[in-house]
Amino acid sequence: MTISSSLNAGVSGLTANATRLATISDNIANSSTYGYRRAETEFNAMVMSNGGRSYTAGGVTSSNIRLIDQKGSLVTTDNATDLAVRGRGMLPVVSASQFAATNEPELLLTSTGSFRLDENGYLANESGYYLMGWPANLDGSIPSYPRDTTDGLEPVQFSLSLTADPTTSVQMSLNLPATQTVEGSSGDPYNLSVEYFDNLGVSQSMALTFTPTVPAAGGGQSNEWTMTITDSAQGGALIGEYVIEFDGTRANGGQILNVTTVTGGAYDSVTGIAIVDVLGGPIEFDIGAVGEKSGLSQLSDRFAPISIAKDGSQVGNMVSVEVDANGYVSAMYDTGVSQVLYQVPLADLPNPNGMIPMDNQTFKPSPESGAYFLWNAGDGPTGDIKSYAREESTTDVAHELTSMIQTQRAYSSNAKVIQTVDEMLQETTNIKR
Repeated sequence: MTISSSLNAGVSGLTANATRLATISDNIANSSTYGYRRAETEFNAMVMSNGGRSYTAGGVTSSNIRLIDQKGSLVTTDNATDLAVRGRGMLPVVSASQFAATNEPELLLTSTGSFRLDENGYLANESGYYLMGWPANLDGSIPSYPRDTTDGLEPVQFSLSLTADPTTSVQMSLNLPATQTVEGSSGDPYNLSVEYFDNLGVSQSMALTFTPTVPAAGGGQSNEWTMTITDSAQGGALIGEYVIEFDGTRANGGQILNVTTVTGGAYDSVTGIAIVDVLGGPIEFDIGAVGEKSGLSQLSDRFAPISIAKDGSQVGNMVSVEVDANGYVSAMYDTGVSQVLYQVPLADLPNPNGMIPMDNQTFKPSPESGAYFLWNAGDGPTGDIKSYAREESTTDVAHELTSMIQTQRAYSSNAKVIQTVDEMLQETTNIKR
C-alpha cells in the first residue's frame, strides 16, 4: 500500500538525517583537534518497483566516509619534534601499549604529531604513540630496508646516558712538496698529528711522519716518500709504514703511482684505504687511490694539509633532537656534534579513504585502502616532513553549521511526513465507525 511506503520513507529519512547529524556533531567537536579528518554522510535513493497508477516510496539510505585524503592547514609551533606532512603521505607510528605487549610493531599512520622524549628515551606523542623509523648505521647512512612491510621499522629511541662514538675511518687530503725528493734536498721529514676517539670516547692521536727519499748524486728525482704512523694510545708504537711513489709524467703528475706496505694493513690501490690497528681496533685510513686526484699528492714546493675528515666523537650529553625535511632524525650533543640515528619514511596508499579510522587521529591500512609503500620523504608522490609544525583539523565550522541547519529542517520535514501518514491512517480507521 502506498501510504505504508510513505511511512517507511519518512522513517528512513529520520534515520538518515540522524546519521548525518552524528557526523556533523563529530566534526564540530573535533574542529580544534590536530590531524582530524572530517566525516561525511551521503544519501542514496532507494527505488521500488512501480507499476500502474500507484507509486511506492523507496526512501533513502545513508553511507558514511572519512575523508582521510583531505589536508588541513599547517600551523607553526615552538617544538622541534612537532611534525606534520607537507603534501601526500603519512607518518608511521605504533601504539606504546601494543608494542610493550608484543614487541612487534603494528603499523598505524597519522599525518601529524607532537613528539617528545619520554622517560625511556622513545619519541612519543601525548596520546601514547611512538614515532617509527629505520635505524641508521654508525656512519649515519641508512641500510636498504623493504618498503612494503614493517621489517626494519622500529620505534625511534635515544640513549639518555652519555654516549661515545669511536673513530673507525679517516680520510686525508694532503700535498707533499715535490722539490724535497730532488737530489741535494735536505730530506727533512714532515710531521702531522691526526686526532681520533677510542672506544671509551677518549681523545687519542696518530702521529704521521712523511720522509722524502733523496736520491744519491746523479739520481735526479725519486718522487718517493715513506709514511709512518704511530699510535699515542700504545705509547707511540709503530702501527703502519708505507712507501709511496708518485707519478712524474705530464698526464698524471703528482698522483699516487704505487704504494708498498712495509708494516701495517695492506694498502688497497682501488679504494685507497689502508687499515691500521690502533689500540681500540681497526681504522680505515684513506690516503687516495692510485691514479686519483684525491688524497695524497706531490706537487710544487709546499707541504699543505688540505683536509682531514673522520667519524667518531668524544663523550657528550644529548641536548636536542631534530627531524629534517627528508625524515632524518638527528641527535645533537653538547660537544657540538650531531649524529643521524634514524630515518622516518612516509607511507602512501592507493586509496587513503579506505583506511580504518582509529582513536587519536590514527589510521590502519586495510584491503580497501590497498597496500602501503614506504617512501623516503620528498621522493616519489610523497611530500616532505615539516618540523615545528602541526596540521589542523579539516573541519570547516561554518560549513558544518550550515549543514546542521539543513539537516534539522530535513529531519523535521520527515517527522511531518510521519505525522501526516499517521493522521491519514487514523482517517482510514475512522471510516469503519
